[in-house]
Amino acid sequence: MIHLRNICLAYGDQIVFDDLSITISEDQRVGLVGRNGSGKSTLLKAVAAQLPLDSGSITVVGNKRVAYMPQEVVTQSTRSIRDEALSAFEEMDKLKLKAAELEKRMETESSDELYEEYAAVHEELGNFEPDKARAEAERMLMGLGFKTAQFDQPVNTLSVGWKMRIVLAKLLLKKADFYLFDEPTNHLDLIAKEWFLSFLKKSSFGFLIVCHERYFLDELCTYILELEFGKGTMYTGNYSKYLVQKEHNTELLHAAHTQQQKEIKQKKETIERFRASASKAKMAQSMIKALDKIERIELPPSPKNVHFSFPPVERAGRIVVTVKDVSQSFGSRDIFKHVSFEVERDWKVALVAANGVGKTTLFSIITGSLPLQHGTITFGANVTPTIFAQDQDTVLDRERSIIDNIRDLCPNQTEQKIRTFLGSFLFSGDDVKKPVKVLSGGEKNRVGMVCVLLKNTNLLMLDEPTNHLDIPSKEVLLNALRSYQGTLMFVSHDRDFVNDLATHIIELTPDGAHLYHGNYDEFRHHKEAATKQVTTAAQQAQAKEGAAETTSAKDLFELRKKAKKLERSVEKFEEYIASAEQRFATLVYGSPEFASTQEQILDLKRKKDAAYSEWEKVLKELE
Repeated sequence: MIHLRNICLAYGDQIVFDDLSITISEDQRVGLVGRNGSGKSTLLKAVAAQLPLDSGSITVVGNKRVAYMPQEVVTQSTRSIRDEALSAFEEMDKLKLKAAELEKRMETESSDELYEEYAAVHEELGNFEPDKARAEAERMLMGLGFKTAQFDQPVNTLSVGWKMRIVLAKLLLKKADFYLFDEPTNHLDLIAKEWFLSFLKKSSFGFLIVCHERYFLDELCTYILELEFGKGTMYTGNYSKYLVQKEHNTELLHAAHTQQQKEIKQKKETIERFRASASKAKMAQSMIKALDKIERIELPPSPKNVHFSFPPVERAGRIVVTVKDVSQSFGSRDIFKHVSFEVERDWKVALVAANGVGKTTLFSIITGSLPLQHGTITFGANVTPTIFAQDQDTVLDRERSIIDNIRDLCPNQTEQKIRTFLGSFLFSGDDVKKPVKVLSGGEKNRVGMVCVLLKNTNLLMLDEPTNHLDIPSKEVLLNALRSYQGTLMFVSHDRDFVNDLATHIIELTPDGAHLYHGNYDEFRHHKEAATKQVTTAAQQAQAKEGAAETTSAKDLFELRKKAKKLERSVEKFEEYIASAEQRFATLVYGSPEFASTQEQILDLKRKKDAAYSEWEKVLKELE
């Protein structure tokens, strides 16, 4: 369906595409991967006919409709959420405007031609089935997390994450034959990502997607297109299979290169011996010509990797930050209220909430960027916080160079140290003089992380640090944060990143906050267990209402005895859990003792939950 034939593109000395040819069929689900700067977004723009090439051609066969979602596109519309979503039906909108215009003319004019034109417009409008389009748009919005009560809310009052959902809804409502997605999960929370993943799984259309989340690429893609050094290679299978194939291919290439170099060396040695013999000089010349015709196997240069580790930090007190009864509102709208929790030293806490509940707002209040409206925030002894902003454009001066930005934001650091850290993040030589405005999203994030490192604080608050980072860079960041000696609070909508890093989860809701021990999978387990418990209790209550209970005196005695025993068991489990959690707080993260104690706590909680459920069941039988 989409044919790329010998496309070439370069910016000065930087080659983006070097005689690249690829064919993608209509039903293929292709993950587009490559290091930051390899040309992924550029390729999507070229396929969407929004970027000229130096040479080559891109054709879409069969008049198929291709829809494109750029990496950064946020609507500033003043229309309602519903009307903005319905604007996906552009032709229907034009007909509605035409009908309104004709209705206005009919107030002062009267002619057969005018009435006929109005009737024709309404006939065309009827073909679009506006009611059906409206229902479809509303279903799409609800799938992305909007409530029906929000549909009349102006778009420009929403957060960036919610605006991105509307952009995504409009794109999907176009019902194209093929989609080009450039990091569509940016700014989507975990709940919306789950819906989007499910939607794409069920869809019949094909797509080419840039996504830096391994979970998505594994679940969705049946092909992986890798861009590397101006070339493109198509692999069959998902991302995990691609990694295996790539490693195998790399090993074969290196083995073939080694063998070829060995053969070339042997031929050269033979040529040198023959040259010394007058009778074999002619044969030596023939061998030289044959040697020159050999197509040399070239090994691609090793990609540059970000490499860094956090320096040692000053040890803080046991309680790092205490948030007590904090509430925040903007105008008449409450963002959250009665938020209370404590974070202890060395914890790595993921803040989880739906978009719009106020994760970034809470971070800004804790660091003092926003005034505290209600409640208290107290830092422990020797605590020095710093924040990594979700949008680096709000922190960095776009017109100034990379190194000038770092000098301004970290005035106490030496020039040598600044350049050393920038070099670790792949900014060396004249690269440090680039203005921020020409950097990609991933490059801006790397500059922001340099600022965080140079401040050398012991409480890091990271707001979406993985946005725009490619998968290898995420893994480097993950490993560095695991070894960070301070306390970490972070927001991330990358499921794997949260799961692999968090030791605790704080769920932020409009009515408060809840602390969970463990990673994201364990948090989900607790939530599902709680939901199941509530459902089971409701079912039992309903069953009880529909049936008369007859219990003998002996049965009542046994039930009371069992209830007392279960009650004591629950109390004992709670004591055991509290004792284990005290030990847990003093252990080194990642150590065998840490893992063993963590598993012990989870096992105790499961047993307590089972005993508690059984106790409740017995109490209901006694009622």
